[in-house]
Amino acid sequence: MLERLCAQLGLTHHSARLLKFTSNAVFDLPADRVVVRIVGSMALRHRAEKVVRVARWLQAHDVPAVRLVEQFPQPLAVGEHLATVWHTVRSDGPPVDGRDLGRLLRRVHALPPPDFPLPRWSPLDDVRKRIADAEELSAPDRSFLEERVALLEDRLAGLATVLPEGVVHGDAHLGNLIPSPDGPVLCDFDSTSVGPREWDLSTLPVGVARFGHPDRWYRQLAREYRFDVTRWSGFGVLRDVRELKLTTSVLPILRSHPDVREELRRRLAALRAGDTTTPWTPYR
Repeated sequence: MLERLCAQLGLTHHSARLLKFTSNAVFDLPADRVVVRIVGSMALRHRAEKVVRVARWLQAHDVPAVRLVEQFPQPLAVGEHLATVWHTVRSDGPPVDGRDLGRLLRRVHALPPPDFPLPRWSPLDDVRKRIADAEELSAPDRSFLEERVALLEDRLAGLATVLPEGVVHGDAHLGNLIPSPDGPVLCDFDSTSVGPREWDLSTLPVGVARFGHPDRWYRQLAREYRFDVTRWSGFGVLRDVRELKLTTSVLPILRSHPDVREELRRRLAALRAGDTTTPWTPYR
């Protein structure tokens, strides 16, 4: 598919390097200094047009974020799949930390609303789609996950937030900041929507608890943003939703990536036990 796209656009695919493969296949094409993102799941095709609009909106407001290669019509059709092409950002700048994330989130959250519609924040929709598309998921695991979605949906319906609602990045973690020499650059707008700002602030403390990220990163974020989401009464609900999303992200690719099964079992066991502290290992 990448070879077909490169032929279509006149790009060089021979030295392509796969950077990531979850819901998107992300390739670095060093010869052309571009990054190609191909939507891997047919159920998520609708995100591609939104991602393009969000990227242009951020550029119009001079937010440091990845930029589209505008010489190509975006998004691009590759058979039944959609792709986007981005300028490569050098990643040899100083390491990013919670202060960088806090500054960028404050900047994005302060922007005027875009002049195009964004979806309402609905964090469980993609979880439902992943369960429906799941490869080789056992019947007990499927039933548990479906029941978990229903439970969290009820808890979200009663959630009272304290920050004003608005545009949220949707997946605001340090992995979505590129440490360029000119400063951190924001990327990955698949989950951008209109919803509670608390959602963007809840990712980092989950990373501290589950993936061993330094606790100082979250303290830096809370100081920079001037709000500590972990002291808010609704944090536990957002934590549980985010952990469910982190657990189910590999369901549609289980057959083709069997090495993730052990970690999936570990995460499912933690969710079943109500365990919020056992460390997890990132899916590879």
